[in-house]
Amino acid sequence: MPDFWTQLAARIQAADSRLCVGLDPHPGQRPAAYRDDAAFLTAVVRATAPYAAAYKPNIAFFEAQGAEGHRALTELLASIPPEIPVILDAKRADIASTAAAYARAAFDVLDVGAVTVNPYLGADGLTPFAEHQGRGLFVLCRTSNPSAGELQDWDHHGTPLYLHVARLAQERWFAGRPYGLVAGATYPAAMGEIRRAAPDAWLLVPGVGAQGGEIEATLAAGLRADGEGVLINASRGICYAQDPGLAAQELRARINTAREAALTARQAAPACDPRVDELARALFQADCVRFGEFRLHSGALSPVYIDLRRLVSQPAVLERVAAAYADLLAPLTYDRIAALPFAALPIGTAVSLQLGRPLIYPRPARKDYGTGQLIEGAYAAGERCVILDDLITTGGSKLEALAPLRDEGLIVEDVVVLLDREQGGRQDLAAHGIRLHAALTLRGVTQSLERQGLLPADQARRVYDYLGAP
Repeated sequence: MPDFWTQLAARIQAADSRLCVGLDPHPGQRPAAYRDDAAFLTAVVRATAPYAAAYKPNIAFFEAQGAEGHRALTELLASIPPEIPVILDAKRADIASTAAAYARAAFDVLDVGAVTVNPYLGADGLTPFAEHQGRGLFVLCRTSNPSAGELQDWDHHGTPLYLHVARLAQERWFAGRPYGLVAGATYPAAMGEIRRAAPDAWLLVPGVGAQGGEIEATLAAGLRADGEGVLINASRGICYAQDPGLAAQELRARINTAREAALTARQAAPACDPRVDELARALFQADCVRFGEFRLHSGALSPVYIDLRRLVSQPAVLERVAAAYADLLAPLTYDRIAALPFAALPIGTAVSLQLGRPLIYPRPARKDYGTGQLIEGAYAAGERCVILDDLITTGGSKLEALAPLRDEGLIVEDVVVLLDREQGGRQDLAAHGIRLHAALTLRGVTQSLERQGLLPADQARRVYDYLGAP
């Protein structure tokens, strides 16, 4: 058998297709004109072969029929033209010896080109499949079913499990060899994250059609830099269509049209940092960034309101925010982090825990009891500290906050914030020899949300007008 990935690339080019036809014999749905599932699905293959980049039989429907199902699957595989690759949808995985048996069943007995595998057992469950040279693996990553998030959205330090799987596949499991991931069309935002974590992967995409996934959003999020890397699967919508060949032809055309539109939009779009997109989206969905008309503390009206105090009720987002601060702090030299009350105190605590660096904070007013301290926490004169706050508008409040720190003999030269509102704060600090480090700018967040389709163009324009010319 030819190398699966080479065969897939050749077939995509020959058929001008990114359509994977799922071959699932649902009980009781076979048209009456066919004597059995083998005859029915063989007819589907004949009708759709000109338009299919690959076929994907789901082994469960065949196994449920016992020996008759095995015979039907064998006949079906024999009917598929040899130039069209086959992905066996089996979702296999187990300890190494059992996984090796599963791999032999798929590759040596059924002789398919690729198989879907479950990563829950880690590398032990995948390696026996990967050892079959020339065969392909599609690792379950973010599946299309509604309850997938119960496990796949579980996160650790701001990284959901599906993203951890994508990174392991890209960086460790396949070590530069071709591989695939299963990513459902029902979660295009997650697919975008997966693509950024796994830029080389082929994505096998279920969920279009009956499950509500959209082709356009799928291709916009999932295409690789080379314009390929996505196989869109359709099963019931083709197999049980009145004319499967016409259904496959029309879906191939829709996929190709959406792909061209996605590539055109990508060429026209300004360069973007995916980390900014992820963080901006998380803040927006947590209502930390809101658009409308708001009166600020100064009395001025603003088309946007930033409320990072809400992070205390969003631990997953807070953890992601802390990671962004950690990136800003990495190149700086400091002994302690000084978080400003009140919005930055929970953020500073999260950053301190994530980095293992000590935290102090200045009180709004000196205590008139006990020790009378103005700064809480342990510190010593001559130490360097970084001021940490949620955002900056002008620099006045930051300059006021660093004064008592300096009065206590601490060296303060850097201020770190999540968001710069771009209203003079950087310049105010620079005039006093203080460097500002910001993970986001208000303009950048607005552009990101507009680009992701989360903010209407008219609301974005109000923010741009408010900020003035760049």
